Parts: sequence; C-alpha cells; structure tokens
Amino acid sequence: MSRRHVALSLYIAREYGLSFLVAFLFFFFIFFVNQLLLLAEDILSKHVAFTDVVLLVVYSLPAIIAISFPFASLVGCLMAIGRLSSDNEILALQASGVSHGRIFAPLLALGLAFSLFSFMMNDYFLPLGTINFGQLYMKILYSNPELELEPYSVKRFQDSDLVTGDVHGGRISDLVILDSTPDKGSRVIIAKRATLSENSRQRGVISLDLSGVFSQTTDAKNSDEFDYSTAKRMRYNILLSDINVSVRAPTAREMSSVDVYRMIRQKKRDLAKLERAKLESVRLAEVDLREAYRYASTIPPDDPASAGALKALESAASDLAAERTRPVADTSLRIDQIELNRKFSVPFACLLFVVFAFPVGLLTRRSGRSVGFGVGLFVSILYWGMLVAGQTLGYRMEYSPAVSMWLPNIVILALGLVFSALRLRR
Repeated sequence: MSRRHVALSLYIAREYGLSFLVAFLFFFFIFFVNQLLLLAEDILSKHVAFTDVVLLVVYSLPAIIAISFPFASLVGCLMAIGRLSSDNEILALQASGVSHGRIFAPLLALGLAFSLFSFMMNDYFLPLGTINFGQLYMKILYSNPELELEPYSVKRFQDSDLVTGDVHGGRISDLVILDSTPDKGSRVIIAKRATLSENSRQRGVISLDLSGVFSQTTDAKNSDEFDYSTAKRMRYNILLSDINVSVRAPTAREMSSVDVYRMIRQKKRDLAKLERAKLESVRLAEVDLREAYRYASTIPPDDPASAGALKALESAASDLAAERTRPVADTSLRIDQIELNRKFSVPFACLLFVVFAFPVGLLTRRSGRSVGFGVGLFVSILYWGMLVAGQTLGYRMEYSPAVSMWLPNIVILALGLVFSALRLRR
C-alpha cells in the first residue's frame, strides 16, 4: 500500500474515531445515568463507604460499555461520513481517483475492531464484573444489613415476613419473623437482636444469628393449640436468591459464551432424558391399553363385570392420551439459547452498522454531523426495538432463538445493501 493510501486510511480512521468517541460518551452517559447512578444513590443513602460504591459502579461498567459500542459505531460512522460528504471531501477524493472501497476499508476495519472489543467486554469482563459485584455486595451486606432490611419496615422473603426494629452498625434490634412450619403450621419468632453472617456450610445461604429468642408455633389443624419455646441463641437461614438480584447466581446474560454453551448442552442432555422417559411412559400406557382391550373383549356384554372392564378401558385410553400430549420442555433452555445468540449478534452489529452507515452518510450533503447524529439516534431506537421484539418473540412465541436475535442485524445489513445499490446507480 502506498504512503498516500496509508495517510488517507489514517485520516478517515481518525475522523471516524473522533466521531465514535463523541457518540460513545453520549450513549455511555445515558446508560450510566439510567442504570448506575440510581444504584449508587440508593447505596450511598444507606451509609455505605464511598470507595465500596465506586467499586460497585466499576464492576457494573462492562455491561454499559458493551451495549454502548454498537450504537456509538453507528452514530460515529454516520457523523464522520456525513462531515466528509458535506465538506465535499468525498467528492474530492473521488475526483482524485480514490474509490468508495478505499474509503470504506478503514471504516470496516474499525467496525470489526469495535465488534471484537464489544464481544470481549460482554464475554469476559461482564461475567468477571458480575462475580466481583456480588462478592462485594455480600461483604457490604454483612456489615450493613440496612441494604436489604430497612429500619422499622416489613420485608418479604418467599414464605417469610421479617419485621425489623432499629437497624444500625450491622445489628438488627427487635426482629420479628413470621413464617410457616413443614406441616403448614404458622410460626412467630421474636428476637431482641440479630446479625447477618455468612453460612459456610450451605452455599447460597446467609444466616441471621438471633439472640434473646422467643418462638411460638401454631398447629395447622387446630389453631387453638400452640407450642412456644425460648432460646438464648438461634440461627435462621435465608436463601441468597431471596435477598437481592445483586447476589443471586449469574444468569446466562452474565456468563461467558463458553459457560452458556456448556450449560445449554447439559440442559439438552437432560431434556433428551425426559423425552426418552416420556416415550417409555407412552409405550407402557399403550401396553396397558392393549391389555385392557383384550380383557374387555373376552367378557360378554351381559356379564356384570363388563361395566368395570369398559371403565378400565376408558381409563387406559385417557392415560395414553394424557401421556402423548404431556409437554416435555425446558423454558430456561430457550432463554439460554437466546442469550447465547445475543452475545454474538449485538457486538457483531458494530460491523453491520458500518455497512449501513457508509452509504447513508454519503447522502447527507448539508449539515453532515448533525444529520448523521439524528439519523443514528433514529436507527439506534429502531434497532433496540427490534432487539426487544425479537427477545419477546423468542421467549413467549417460541420463535427460533437464532432468528429472534439475528433478525435485527439482518434487517440492518439488508438496508445497508439497498442504500449501497442506490448509491452505485447515481
């Protein structure tokens, strides 16, 4: 490649890079304010150390960066090409013998680089940030239960209601727990003091260490009968999944693509086992139906036992129909498949947006940057709407996960090719 072409590529790449930076900061700020500042404000109001709040925000950044890159790629490319086109630089380059392909090459290279970076951010740093976020949140929670248990309030955890008194300095005063016993009886636990602690024996569980405990249990069958007991100390366990979305197990969206793929394979194997079990159940139901039919056919119609035989035949036929129509599905498998496709489709949109933005940007002859920014915002909203619609169709309408997540990209690519064809005809 000649020095002239290298200089041209660097010039176009620099123009795109500057516009991309402006667009990235715009989208980053929007997502940052929407998702993180509200979280930080809520945590700061609970007297959490400022350094811990900063770390929580840092651990949450990968998700925002990953989703900001595709839209910044689109808007940045439109702004850059719009500026070059409105200033007649594209026309000057063409008059100098520079083809559209030569102008497009550095944009395509940067689009590919942005796609790879967005994928890495989403596939590696997002899971890492989620793990660190959860660990830090738990550490803060043990020292400051007020994050989840506010003073003088009622908190619901599945089958339990916690009524708290004062919450200060890692200690809860005058705690009341309302829950049920295994035999569906009701239980009231009153503790003078309680503290949160990590349960080292049971993973996914945190414990409330109670002191000065009074407990009353009411019989499920006879509400007039009850038992009560007192204890100096008692441990009450709560599942982490009941506490907060911040400390639950990572979902497929917060895992790496390799881990999600392995999880999908395992769920497919489990589903295959269920399908084989269903086939075996259908086979056994067919055997029972044949046996019931043989038995019913050997009994004369006037025999008193014929009524019972016919009833048994009807029951066997009903059981067979129920087994054949019994659904065997795993909704979480479909969700994981959608998220796996999303991990690739959204970062890859950085590249496809460049394919779309280049011919569209060439059409803006006046006010190139502002028009490019406006068109970029409109297309970003359109793409986001298609992405949400695809997820909804995949979740609820059982559309193909691949089609649901890749259709927005296909639409953007098709529009880019159409605008390119229209541009070539000029």
